[in-house]
Amino acid sequence: MMSLDDEIDAAVALIDGANSIAFLGHVGPDGDALGTIMGFTHAARKAGKVAVASFPRPFVVPQPLAFLGDDLLVAPDDLPTDVDLVVSCDVAAPDRLSDLLPYARKAPKFIVIDHHGSNEGFGDINVIDPTAASTAQMAFRLIRELGWSLDVAAATALYTGILTDTGRFQYSMTTPQVHRIVAELLDYGVEPDKVGQQVYEQSPFGYLKVAGAVMSRAVFDEQHKFVWSILLASDLAEAGMERHDADGLIDLIRVTIGADVACLLKEIGENETKGSLRSRGATDVAAIAQVFGGGGHHNAAGFFARKSPDDVIAAITELLV
Repeated sequence: MMSLDDEIDAAVALIDGANSIAFLGHVGPDGDALGTIMGFTHAARKAGKVAVASFPRPFVVPQPLAFLGDDLLVAPDDLPTDVDLVVSCDVAAPDRLSDLLPYARKAPKFIVIDHHGSNEGFGDINVIDPTAASTAQMAFRLIRELGWSLDVAAATALYTGILTDTGRFQYSMTTPQVHRIVAELLDYGVEPDKVGQQVYEQSPFGYLKVAGAVMSRAVFDEQHKFVWSILLASDLAEAGMERHDADGLIDLIRVTIGADVACLLKEIGENETKGSLRSRGATDVAAIAQVFGGGGHHNAAGFFARKSPDDVIAAITELLV
């Protein structure tokens, strides 16, 4: 098994030698996935590469991230079939590439770049660094290793990835190195106030109604230091919202004093549940997510389960004993 530095050297050599590259994020991209593929693509084009960015269906950019633009994005059906290299970013497991996994594996070379400790590696080259606060942070290092330059668009995309995956620089992985990288990105003209407003301070009115419904269902299991709630499909339908519009609701639940673990379950279909988990540090929620086939980090993880919400909560509670 190669060391991280060896994997980085191998990735840099492949990226440098490729004329055309497709950068792929995971299904339902968050700020880190979208920011990384957009930042990489901006920098690659600036370096003279033919580069595109994409992510699996449903091919919809979450509204809080729409300010990053869509000029680099290519829908899955329109991806070029003759690229030299595919690079997945922030994709913790093969199934997170969904319908784009066959596309990635058909490419001459396939690189996986990720910071999830649960990632076992599924590319020709696997650059996986669980000590990194975000995949955007890793992208910044690779761009520096490649000798590529950045502009304000690339810097803003990478900043967005770091901002969101560090929880606005408040999670434990926010190291001095993270702040040094952010300082460099700000030198390119990133406007943190505007990025913050776009990402965190704009929601449709329906969000308030959905948040109210979710908060009214919240349950605090003091014995297990576990707080949880459920987002029903009917909540979204009545508010005219999509599921990805409600991703931030987990942060409303996790503030409960005395709770170490927080969980938001989203009803997908009959006996189909998507879960988001957060921990204050005492519990490894990535290990819990892996029980359901998911993954993530010690303090933040997610999963999809073919179980009812009640069955999922019961299973998680047993794991917290």
